[in-house]
Amino acid sequence: MSASRPDPTTVVDELEARLAPLEAAAGRAWWDASVEASDANDRLRIDAEIAYTAVLADPGRFAAVRTALVDVDPTTDPLLHRRLTLLHEELVPNQVDPVLSERLITLGTDVDSTFTSFRGAVGDRRLNDNEINEILRTSDDVDERRAAWEASKQVGAEVAERVLELVRLRNEIAERLGYRDHFAMSLALSELDEDRLFATLDEADRASAEPFAAWKAGIDAGLAERFGCTVDALRPWHYDNVFFQSPPAGSGVDLDDFFTDVDLVDLTRRTYAGIGIDIGPIVDVSDLEPRDGKNQHAFCADIDRSGDIRVLCNNVPGEEWAGVMLHEFGHAIYDAGLDRSLPWGLRTMHPLTTEGIAMMFEGLAKDASWLTSVAGVDAGELDAVRAQLDVDVRAGLLTFCRWVLVMTNFERGLYADPEGDHDARWWDLVERYQLLHRPDGRSAPDWAAKIHIASTPVYYQNYLLGQLVALQLGAAITERFGGLIGDERIGAFLHDEVFAPGASVRWDRLIERVTGHPLSASHLAAAIAG
Repeated sequence: MSASRPDPTTVVDELEARLAPLEAAAGRAWWDASVEASDANDRLRIDAEIAYTAVLADPGRFAAVRTALVDVDPTTDPLLHRRLTLLHEELVPNQVDPVLSERLITLGTDVDSTFTSFRGAVGDRRLNDNEINEILRTSDDVDERRAAWEASKQVGAEVAERVLELVRLRNEIAERLGYRDHFAMSLALSELDEDRLFATLDEADRASAEPFAAWKAGIDAGLAERFGCTVDALRPWHYDNVFFQSPPAGSGVDLDDFFTDVDLVDLTRRTYAGIGIDIGPIVDVSDLEPRDGKNQHAFCADIDRSGDIRVLCNNVPGEEWAGVMLHEFGHAIYDAGLDRSLPWGLRTMHPLTTEGIAMMFEGLAKDASWLTSVAGVDAGELDAVRAQLDVDVRAGLLTFCRWVLVMTNFERGLYADPEGDHDARWWDLVERYQLLHRPDGRSAPDWAAKIHIASTPVYYQNYLLGQLVALQLGAAITERFGGLIGDERIGAFLHDEVFAPGASVRWDRLIERVTGHPLSASHLAAAIAG
């Protein structure tokens, strides 16, 4: 190597050392802004993110990483090459005018803050998401249901113009860097091939279209009878979920009564303790109860890649939040299981692998063995509904699969044509994939009410790919250990084989190594075929 060329190890060590405390500061500021919306917290978040991206935007550092990447042979020093590859992927989208970058951060924070503080209005009442969902689960009053559903979409009108500005800014950055648009750049820089991704989505579409249509026809007949209308008169507010991401509660087993008096934190703690994993330290620093001014969704945050891991939830009694807790702490045990001796840049993972773990554990909320042995449901009571549980799991997979097709195709089109008629195209996709009737005469940016489009762009494909991981890995664990609960060997296996490697191994190679097969939709196809 020429003396004038930088030493690759020095390049990566120095840059990671510079980034680590800045990322941790940005993570803490983002957390604070999520648990308490305020101008002060937003300003701290903006400042922290600007400081972090300023390092990523440095052209000298970028040039040094590119040179080092060329100089390192991946066959002789794979870990160093991997570190440089991941740094390069993070540096690329930040090689833009700092003014543009700061505008993107400031606007994104502003939109996030609106979502965090916004509560939909029904008459003179302000309702949080849990209250809206409760109306859609329980009310037989169609007018009340419609008002609640419309309230859930009000935030869309509040943020839509700012979200479109975010889309334009993201595209401007991507185009300046030589990419077709932000959608293409995001996939390329997250080790996903766009053609392969949409081939998988097409496979999922073909496998699920007919079973979903047949299942939904039965659901619609029941809803039409319940609400005293024709099937053709059904509209989105007749369903339980504001985006129809999950089946209506009345279409399957109602498990909510089993969780009425259950401590969801203790239940989650015992679930993971059963496979040898203690989540207590994470619970202690998490924020799990709903309140005004707090983000209404759920997420897990690895603040510093060194053990500061936190979960945000908005728990209320019932199956939904039992599943969410299992999901989010699935993310948390992955973060906690990363090998801390790895270099900082490798103490992370691909989004689809952590989503796979989270979804695999979320599925326990409908698992008969878990319900009896961990949740304490009486075996006799469960026997009466045991057969229906498998039907419900299939319905959940079908519903969610069709929803991901809406989201991923919508985002692809959104970035391809930011000036298009998104309101109409949203409902075109909903009608095509979810078979819902759009509200008559409605003209509103309902798409913008989905927070992921603003705050976690081009992410939704990871949920479907994560579901493929959950099914494929779950099958491998069941084959090896007989199930997913009550065996500490499961925790050890996940820690050693899945979590500890972090990002030292590409996601596709990791899945093939752990399960014995490349990731495919075969388990999904089998599950939804019934």
